[in-house]
Amino acid sequence: MIRHRPIARLLLLSALTLSFSAIAEELPESAQRIVPQLQEWGTNPILVEAVREQNALGRSLEDVQRLDVEWMAASSVTPFMQTLMDNAPARELKRLEQTKPYFLELFLMDGQGANVAMTNKTSDYWQGDEDKFVESFKQGQGAVHLGAVEFDSSAQAYLVQISVPVMDEGRAIGALTVGIDLDRLEQETP
Repeated sequence: MIRHRPIARLLLLSALTLSFSAIAEELPESAQRIVPQLQEWGTNPILVEAVREQNALGRSLEDVQRLDVEWMAASSVTPFMQTLMDNAPARELKRLEQTKPYFLELFLMDGQGANVAMTNKTSDYWQGDEDKFVESFKQGQGAVHLGAVEFDSSAQAYLVQISVPVMDEGRAIGALTVGIDLDRLEQETP
């Protein structure tokens, strides 16, 4: 049973996978208010530097996709995955995640959509073919993307992912996705 009317509207609109700008008016006011904070996180020097460094590695898309296949085939957390949960930008993501109880599962992506850091293991390594990356990176222009609202059975809550560009000198160099527990957000916000 859906407790909040704004969440019900979001569920209907999210089924259409519209971008943030198209449904901003339907987003609960509490969620609208946190978007600027998330955009600010996209300019965090620790995160920007980590994306810069990974972009400078110059990995081919073929290498990234090979890592993605290995990632999805793994039945548990591998040492490579663990490094992305323990590195300096992951520690910064964890710090940001802990600022509010409604922030869940943050992950940082490079200019191809490959994971740079994360607070929890993601289902895949390469996000480059998913709207959360494509729409927020926007070929270096940057934009806000609102994902579909989904019920997470492990959290027993309705969650949405909001993705923002990682900006460096006015250009998107990567993206940041933040999971939001909408019920907790509504409870926390007057």
